[in-house]
Amino acid sequence: MLINLILALIGLGAGGAGGYYYRKQQIEGKNKDLVQKAEQILDDAKSKSKEILYEARNEAFKLQDDLKKEEQKKQKHLDEIEERLLEKEKSITKKDQDLEKTREELDSKVASVRKTKEEVEGMYKKQAEELERVAAMSKDEAKELLLSKVEEEARDDIVSQVKKYEKELKEKAKEKAKWMLADAMARCASETTAESTATIVNLPSDDMKGRIIGREGRNINAFEQVTGIDVIVDDTPGSIVISGFDLVRRYIAKVSLERLIEDGRIHPARIEETVEKVKEEVNVLIKELGEKAVLDTGVTGLPPNLIKLLGRLKFRVTSGQNALKQSMEVCYLAANLASELGADVTVCKRAALLHDIGKAVDHEIPGHHAKIGADIARKFGLSEEVVHAIESTHNDPEPESLEAQVVQVASMISCSRPGATNDNLDSYIRRLMELENLCNGFEGVKKSFVVQAGSEVRVFVDPDKVDDLTAIKLSHRIAKKIEGDLNHPGAVKVHVIREVREEAIAQ
Repeated sequence: MLINLILALIGLGAGGAGGYYYRKQQIEGKNKDLVQKAEQILDDAKSKSKEILYEARNEAFKLQDDLKKEEQKKQKHLDEIEERLLEKEKSITKKDQDLEKTREELDSKVASVRKTKEEVEGMYKKQAEELERVAAMSKDEAKELLLSKVEEEARDDIVSQVKKYEKELKEKAKEKAKWMLADAMARCASETTAESTATIVNLPSDDMKGRIIGREGRNINAFEQVTGIDVIVDDTPGSIVISGFDLVRRYIAKVSLERLIEDGRIHPARIEETVEKVKEEVNVLIKELGEKAVLDTGVTGLPPNLIKLLGRLKFRVTSGQNALKQSMEVCYLAANLASELGADVTVCKRAALLHDIGKAVDHEIPGHHAKIGADIARKFGLSEEVVHAIESTHNDPEPESLEAQVVQVASMISCSRPGATNDNLDSYIRRLMELENLCNGFEGVKKSFVVQAGSEVRVFVDPDKVDDLTAIKLSHRIAKKIEGDLNHPGAVKVHVIREVREEAIAQ
């Protein structure tokens, strides 16, 4: 047992020693390998560092060479720039010297020119004095004489050129005036329409507005439907506005509304009843007005419907005048003129009374009222003489008969008379006298007359003192004087008339 134990211990010791030796051999082998590897790595690193150092040295030498070359190149460029600058400096210095020399020469020449100019001016002055002494007139007098001679020689050409330019200006002004009128009409159309198509109805109190409107607007809707007229109820105290283009319907609406307000019973049934009654009364009134106009003027043989249409002019206002009264006035004037001139009085009276008949329906039928009136007269079977006189009232077409001319003149007289356009007679006469006195104050004017209600002035001049060119100048001077000194409504056309009469006796 002991022996076995000893043997085991000996074996264990021998095994431990063998293991230790073996382990030591392994470690020494590994250390040797590691040392060899480390030496190999170190050798490789040394070799690599030598290569890198060599390459770096070569690169440094190369960069050094490049820098030297670049420096040499820049130095060469700088040398070239310096050389050019030196050359420019020399050139500038030379130019400065040349400029200084040129300036001195110019100063010398300027002094010479001034001296020459003074000598020329002195000679010119002496010559002018000598000419004035020889001609016995001053410089201004000679200039005036020369201009007058030139003007006298070219007088006909100047007159023709002035007339040509005036014609061109009138054409351009006419075209521009059309655009200005169109623009003014566009600006003022709404305001003018409101004034000429509306009628105000006065109310006893503002409470009446509610009764006129009615519950949920049934009264006002019924009234507008029956009359065809718009009723405008706004905040204006004590009044309402009725609006419409048809003058007769507007008059019917006005009378009907006034009666309803007076009666106090305002409801749809009462509205219809009142409007129908007023319509019948107005139709009778229109017929009576037409018959009275025909009776007062002595025009006979007109169809009843045409007489009724004539009565509608009572509700039309034109140029501040009632159209029916103005037509009757034209009829009286035309009758007097026709009797004096030997024209057909019957034709003139008929055409004059009906010359504005188109205005009774011009809000319903498009076109000029003269054309509409001619169509109406032709429709009712009136003679062609009457139709032509009505149609030519406004020169479209031109009057071709004495009767047509008489009717046109009568219409112009009626529209041009004082008071026809709400003008005061005293101020009207005073304004015309001022206009005539202004024209008579110009040199060479013999007399002047204001015609066409102050829209035209005719100035007669002395032909011995005023020639054609001076007449043109005089017309412009008078027009400018009127614009500056007189406050005259509207445009005034100035006619300067130079009349030369020669007489001879044949024996």
